[in-house]
Amino acid sequence: MIRTLVLGGAGVLCTASAALAQDRGHVAVTPYVEVGQSLIADLNNDDVLTYSSLAAGIDVASTTRRVQGQLSYRYERRFSWDKAVGDDDIHYGLARLSAHVAAGLSLEAGGIATRTRADIRGAAPGIVTANDANISQIYAVFGGPSYATHAGPVAVAASYLAGYTKVKVPTFTGLPAGSPRLDYYDSSFGQVAGVSLGVNPGDVAPVGATLSAGWNREDAGQLDGRFESWRVRGDVLAPVSPYVALTAGLGYERIETSQRSPLFTSPGAPALDSSGRYVTDDSSPRRIAYRTDGVYYDAGVVWRPNRRASAEAHVGKRYGSISYTGLVTYRASRSATIAADAYDTVTTFGQQLRSGLNSLPTSFISARDAFTQQYNGCVFSTSGSTPGGCLNDVFQSITTASYRARGVDAVFSATRGRNTYGGGVGYANRRLYNPDTVQGVTLYGIEDQSVYGQLFFNRTLTAVSSIDATVFVNYYEPGAARSAGVWSYGATTSYGRRFGRITTSASAGLYAFDLPDVDTQWSAQAQVAARYSF
Repeated sequence: MIRTLVLGGAGVLCTASAALAQDRGHVAVTPYVEVGQSLIADLNNDDVLTYSSLAAGIDVASTTRRVQGQLSYRYERRFSWDKAVGDDDIHYGLARLSAHVAAGLSLEAGGIATRTRADIRGAAPGIVTANDANISQIYAVFGGPSYATHAGPVAVAASYLAGYTKVKVPTFTGLPAGSPRLDYYDSSFGQVAGVSLGVNPGDVAPVGATLSAGWNREDAGQLDGRFESWRVRGDVLAPVSPYVALTAGLGYERIETSQRSPLFTSPGAPALDSSGRYVTDDSSPRRIAYRTDGVYYDAGVVWRPNRRASAEAHVGKRYGSISYTGLVTYRASRSATIAADAYDTVTTFGQQLRSGLNSLPTSFISARDAFTQQYNGCVFSTSGSTPGGCLNDVFQSITTASYRARGVDAVFSATRGRNTYGGGVGYANRRLYNPDTVQGVTLYGIEDQSVYGQLFFNRTLTAVSSIDATVFVNYYEPGAARSAGVWSYGATTSYGRRFGRITTSASAGLYAFDLPDVDTQWSAQAQVAARYSF
């Protein structure tokens, strides 16, 4: 949650959208086609597979006064040279847009197309190429308006966002024989609306005050899942120095998540459709997975010593236990920024993905090689006003259950001369809420968690050549019975050189994952490609 506050003598503090880069009036549109040849080596079994690819894509960037945004999309068709690698259609893309429509009225929108890990208990390929186990194709979009104005000293704000998420059935998960089968996520449509009234300290009283209300609803296609929440909240802000303020809030909220039961062909055996998903029993009663209805509260401190640094921390009671949240940002220079965020919320996979997309910057680094241009980990910014963000907490796995998500993320990015680099690290914990509707599959109260880290580096060698590298490590703890932790780690590197409108690249990657009761799986990839930009 971003709050706009005034601490005595420090001046008005604006939200991140008011601190955009000063370069205005530029729109770049670059469509391209690309051909490539890839090699995949299974280092455990000495198997080598190859495939060719033909891709078409477009990169769009806007830094005009009214529109800040970027889109990078790529469609790739793969042609196998071996029966073990299928002919695939792959979609990768990321888009973020922030547009100033009229006085006080703005529009936020975004979307993603990527492939990522499906079952948290299964295989964990870090570099998604071809013939990978436990991978799903994912699409998500969101958009909506927000309005902000003043009525005398009172700041008035309202917003609405709607979004859609679609997940395809995963490939073979690589789970040990006898593992309970979980349901596959299908699609969801969500809506979020909010309104707030606030006054800054010193305008009408020594302390500032904000009254806010919100509504959130998501309807899922699988088992007729539903998430709905209402909340109303009041906050006060009391400056104790020009740089420090104390804050406290009290609210009431009601959250309820529910779903119907699957049809059964026999006791304990749910019916499956042609995609392998559970078939909904429309006549079954709606089963409550999670419900909370009552008062919540928190208190904290806000520290803003200058316009480059800010920190806030809150502790309170929410969701039936102690809750901690916080946010730290530091802009060391125009091209170096660090941010860390501690969060605690009850949500779903679709909601968390769309919320994560909304928090990403409108200017980001779009990798050139097919190994890292997948946007299923950390996304680094190019603007300097924000370092970027990580989607690892969302993509640790895909679940149909609602859950309480808690964790912390830290991201940094910087540009120094010819070098651009960034990193992200985080911890995510989810407590799942799901009715016990299938014999042998109990998710309610299970806690899964993950730890992740990623480093990115790019160096411009000459005016027409560059090199980049990425290293990553992930650890997944499923929490379910008979499921041990899974490690995934690896590295990629790529060299690119431009010849007029043609850009050539050579990429290589090495990764491994440790699955319980299975030897460490090592794989290597290599790719050469040529791109023509129009």
